Amino acid sequence: MPYAWQPDAQDDTRRLLIWRYRSLTVRGFVWFMAATALLLVLPLVALTGLAVMWGLLPFALAALAGLWWAMQRHWRGGGSFEELTLSRETLLVSRHDPGRKPRHWQANPYWVRLNLRRDGPVQDYLTLTDGQREIELGVFLSPEERRQLRDELAFALGELNRR
Repeated sequence: MPYAWQPDAQDDTRRLLIWRYRSLTVRGFVWFMAATALLLVLPLVALTGLAVMWGLLPFALAALAGLWWAMQRHWRGGGSFEELTLSRETLLVSRHDPGRKPRHWQANPYWVRLNLRRDGPVQDYLTLTDGQREIELGVFLSPEERRQLRDELAFALGELNRR
């Protein structure tokens, strides 16, 4: 699941990180690049000792380097994440996107209301509102994950208000 509650040193503060789902893990990337390198070098083995091999080798290396660069760029570009910090005094939501300044929203958790709208731009559109401003939360999540996040966040807010 692309979100997780993080333990915090302070007793009353809870932190939630929400990130984009990545189907290719770091380990998968290493295996993919190794398999690609093997498949590019395999035909060159048949040409070992011939001058043609030295003519084809730079193109195979350029293809491998280009693939490496493209996948690394894609990996860095998907670095968007949301961070929610919940304490007794404040609820802070920060949205971090590559190449942009972080966007922040702060409210008193007592007044924050969760909405799971069916009429939003996506199915089960999860929003937070304090009566003045409404923001979307969990933009990276599937509808099932947004429903589960709403339940967990509602429990955390209710637990905080009971204290």
